[in-house]
Amino acid sequence: MARRFHSAEAFAAQLKGGVVAIGNFDGVHRGHQAVLARATEISQSAGVASVVLSFEPHPRTVFRPDQPVFRLTPAPMKAKILGQLGFDAIVEQTFDKVFSSQSAEDFVTGILCGQLGVHHVVTGYDFHFGKGREGNPEYLMRAGVRHGFGVTLIEQYQNENADVVSSSRIRDALATGDVVEANSLLGYRYAVSSEVLHGQKLGRTLGYPTANMALPPETGLMPGIYAVRFRRADGTIHDGVASFGRRPTVAEDGAALLLETYLFDFSGDLYGEDCTVSLVSRLRGEEKFEDLDELVAQMKIDEAEARAVLGSLQPLSPLDFMLTFGPAG
Repeated sequence: MARRFHSAEAFAAQLKGGVVAIGNFDGVHRGHQAVLARATEISQSAGVASVVLSFEPHPRTVFRPDQPVFRLTPAPMKAKILGQLGFDAIVEQTFDKVFSSQSAEDFVTGILCGQLGVHHVVTGYDFHFGKGREGNPEYLMRAGVRHGFGVTLIEQYQNENADVVSSSRIRDALATGDVVEANSLLGYRYAVSSEVLHGQKLGRTLGYPTANMALPPETGLMPGIYAVRFRRADGTIHDGVASFGRRPTVAEDGAALLLETYLFDFSGDLYGEDCTVSLVSRLRGEEKFEDLDELVAQMKIDEAEARAVLGSLQPLSPLDFMLTFGPAG
């Protein structure tokens, strides 16, 4: 796992002098991975630490607090993925109005040079920083010459169809239930992590006990039934079928969104565990049934369909293998 630091000020002295990839990297999608791969290549060649400088909370949350951002990878999930990509550390720099008001030169001299002691910076072609976004790629290149660090800018990434890969496109895909498209853009299966909570335990009486997880209210995933892979806190994996929504058949109108996962061929207590659910495909939309018998009949169909989908599951990439198939914790 990558070591996590909650500010550049707290950064470990022994990691200074490394290659630093800078960006929000929400989703750590294939476009981000192009930036990140170049950073690890340079760090390995130079024999120095590989570091990610990211920002928490998402800057858009600070500037538009009335419009919460649907985070594809909250900080813990992002750190886990970056660790799988081989990074030594991630700096989750606090982003607030005070931080955003500093000049571009203060960012360079104070954080990059002073607190991180950068050897080389890798970032996207459109990276801006400092008050009023005064720092642009050209400014960063000139700063590198002045202060003695290298700079590599990565061009906009496009997939095999010449489509630009972006976090907003992935959010849009998830909002319409197109998990396959979202996963293709990510390069791995979209996943959520949360603590398993006690519920009404109705599923148990129906023969379908579920692991219930509350997701952040700004989660933009389309409600429905999904074929999923479930990872327990100890790293063990189970296939399953999950319902995300408001449970219209058994709950009152306006019930909170809940992710309920039925694990195939499993019995045990998951309460209190922090678990991860990777979404493979969306089977159908959320429906309100006339009675519980009709609901159970449909659940049997959902289970059979999910088993068929998951029975032939193959990794999308080495990263997907580590996150969805392998023994990663």
